[in-house]
Amino acid sequence: MGLSIPGIETEREQTRVNELPTPELAQKLGVWVFYAASLGAFALFVYGQATHGVFEPIVDLIQKRQHVDALYYPAVLWTLMGTVFLIFRTCMWVKYRPFLSVSYNEAPPLTVVIPAYNEGAMVFKSIESVARADYPQGRLEILVVDDGSSDDTWNFICRAANQYPDLVTKIRHTKNLGKREALAKGFARARGEIIVTIDSDSVVEREALLALAGPFRDEHVGAVAGKVSVYNLGQGLIPRMLNVRYALSFDLLRTVESAYENVFCCPGALTAYRAAAVRRVLDAWRQQTFLGVRCTFGEDRALTNFLFAAGYNAVYQRSAVVHTLVPTTYKKLCKMYLRWDRSYVREELRFVQLIGKRPLRIALIALFDRLVTNLRYPLGYASLGLLLFHGVEHPLMFLRMLTAVGFMSLLNMFYYLWREQSTDFLYGVLYSYFSLFALTWIFPYAVVTVRARSWLTR
Repeated sequence: MGLSIPGIETEREQTRVNELPTPELAQKLGVWVFYAASLGAFALFVYGQATHGVFEPIVDLIQKRQHVDALYYPAVLWTLMGTVFLIFRTCMWVKYRPFLSVSYNEAPPLTVVIPAYNEGAMVFKSIESVARADYPQGRLEILVVDDGSSDDTWNFICRAANQYPDLVTKIRHTKNLGKREALAKGFARARGEIIVTIDSDSVVEREALLALAGPFRDEHVGAVAGKVSVYNLGQGLIPRMLNVRYALSFDLLRTVESAYENVFCCPGALTAYRAAAVRRVLDAWRQQTFLGVRCTFGEDRALTNFLFAAGYNAVYQRSAVVHTLVPTTYKKLCKMYLRWDRSYVREELRFVQLIGKRPLRIALIALFDRLVTNLRYPLGYASLGLLLFHGVEHPLMFLRMLTAVGFMSLLNMFYYLWREQSTDFLYGVLYSYFSLFALTWIFPYAVVTVRARSWLTR
């Protein structure tokens, strides 16, 4: 199952790149110290408020046993478990190193599949970014699948194919069949040992393809997730907030998951697959159903789960970067999250069923991860309900809740500050409040509508 990359040893410990502190990091140390001092001052403020009886109404509720016994003790247990896992995550985050990229001369045959639907001119930018990437053209092919677009997407695909005739192969569906079918068409025709999927609204950095090929030296690796950042950063507040959220999602969560070779979702925006592994699960993935309904979205996490079931691992490659368009309006953002959350519910249930097929070390860590992660939903929504119920009697509880949200958000911003050294962390804090007030409804709605098939963006 290993790739033919001559002259490269396959020992895992030799495939990591050491990340040493850069001069730029040292130059910005003063700024980081300022951020840390600000966070410390805020923590002292919260502690001072707590010790002066600010949370007395909550303590009174617990002592009076008013509706909270059933929630209080599970919440304390979850907090302890979450603290342990936060320490584990932090250790794995510090330990993480990107895999060593393959050299230009040793690059294996690679196919890039780009599914497109009503993408317009952006699909040309996506194709062009791949065509100009650092990868030997004799070992690279680009398959672009127009999934029945009704706009000028096909014209831009043809333009790219004419400009790069030795690289680009164009494929067209006469009607819209869905992204999963478009990807399947590309997978079936791919000739490379590695297959990379890129969304048609995304552009890759020049080094991304060589970086993605690196982890496949390990024959147990079936998928490699790239790092996703925001392309349209200057188009409003929502992209700015999402950029911080994406940074945390990839540079924290996926680095940790990669430490035990179990990245739960390899994103459609940029993921590389071992072609032989994909072909083993292709038919089952195409025909996937859930509660008697054909699955039409969430194809990226679904494929990751199928690869897990087939015995492969999934890792994260920080040095493979893609920039993707994100929603700029609240309506489009809600549609994206609703689609993601429906897929999340479905694939979380599937992962629990197949976790026994994972190696014991991976299974134990993954099980603890999912337990801590998913308990936040029942406990969080129950706590919010109690807050709304008792907030009428104790209005200051709302202010204290907002203070706690800000404090926890600042704790998470530590990871962003360390990596990015940017004042954009403030958008991450703002996102925490935005999510609380504007997005909390989405997950419960996704649960009760999990059988829906609408793609929502079309």
